[in-house]
Amino acid sequence: MADEDLPQYDSDSDKEEEAPSARTQQTAGHISTSAASFRDFLLKPELLRAINDCAFEHPSKVQEEAIPDGLAGHDIVAQAKAGMGKTAVFVTVILERIAADEQSLQALVVVHTRELAYQVAKEFERFKAYLEGITVQCIYGGVPLPQQEASLTKDKPHIVVGCPGRLKVLVQRKALDLSRLKIFVIDEVDKVLEKADMRQDVQEIFYTTPKNKQTMCFSATLPPEIKGTVMKFVQKPKEILIDMDKLSLHGLSQFYIKLEESQKTRKLTDLMDILEFNQVVIFVRDKRRCHSLNKILQESKFPSIELHSDMDATERIATYNKFKKFEARILVTTDLGARGLDIERVNIVFNYDFPIEADTYMHRVGRAGRFGNKGMAISFISTTEDPSGKINDQSIFEKVQARFAVKVEPLPDEIDLSSYMPKPGVKEQFDE
Repeated sequence: MADEDLPQYDSDSDKEEEAPSARTQQTAGHISTSAASFRDFLLKPELLRAINDCAFEHPSKVQEEAIPDGLAGHDIVAQAKAGMGKTAVFVTVILERIAADEQSLQALVVVHTRELAYQVAKEFERFKAYLEGITVQCIYGGVPLPQQEASLTKDKPHIVVGCPGRLKVLVQRKALDLSRLKIFVIDEVDKVLEKADMRQDVQEIFYTTPKNKQTMCFSATLPPEIKGTVMKFVQKPKEILIDMDKLSLHGLSQFYIKLEESQKTRKLTDLMDILEFNQVVIFVRDKRRCHSLNKILQESKFPSIELHSDMDATERIATYNKFKKFEARILVTTDLGARGLDIERVNIVFNYDFPIEADTYMHRVGRAGRFGNKGMAISFISTTEDPSGKINDQSIFEKVQARFAVKVEPLPDEIDLSSYMPKPGVKEQFDE
């Protein structure tokens, strides 16, 4: 079994996060509902049939509060933890409100990564299974522009899901006509608007859309510095906001191990030898370490795969599909995978490298225990001093303990299997 050191951290780490935690609250004037089922929303029969096929039995809290406002055409700013169905909110609202007989682009969903664009587009395909005539296209960089322009011309979509950079180019080239847009959605809005260049792209796209449209913004975390920018995109929005002071993930066991940097790989392989798992996601700090750790695991006879931003678009989507289809059980990734992996079978997450921000911790560990299932997260806290002085696992870990309504405990010698591995065919359900 290999016991190699990984290369030192790169400065250009994949700062592309993905997902979690929420407790919603109503604002004054909010349309309240106590929906016991999706039928209470009075949706199209074809849409209800598809929702039933997806095994959505009862609306989650965020769906219960946001869908009625969305159907009423109100602008929305919503915060909801991953796995609680925020994607289903805007997918349902869009499919209910657009008209198949209008041959124009009526809804645009903006996301920050290719993987998330692909995933959201797939959700539209699932939900529109019985709705005839509605077309969806997924747009992101890494695909030849002429190919996308031809596709948009040949099959004019009703819905487009895409990343800001490529969307802006297509708008500028008149290949994407937003003049008749009815609904504008920004998913993971904190990440979309975080960086100046991406924020500017979104603003330029937004300015080409009709003033009289519905805008919906969704996120897992919504820091105050981002919220101010978000509010510039909406008009008198209905806010469904998490209690930002204390976040939690129900059904997720969380542990830590303090060890030296050189001990990480051996400890990881030892744990993977003894733990039972369906699928595992292992987070590292940068692309180079991602590739190195994946290689070490494969040499140690663990059939792992890797996902990071140095891979081209086709390879990244193929890797995502392979993991999604359970053709691979171990994924090594950077923070690129922290917001783009909605995979129900993942029941263990390792923070091989502890995140450099407290919020990122919740996005990462939220990959396990999703959709009401149990899961476990194990974080390695390095005791080795960082030569650059920029990385201090203990300091960030203390912020996590203070920031969230969780108590991350030392990893015990024995772990109760039932605490992180649900019985076959049984889905656990937890309060939000």
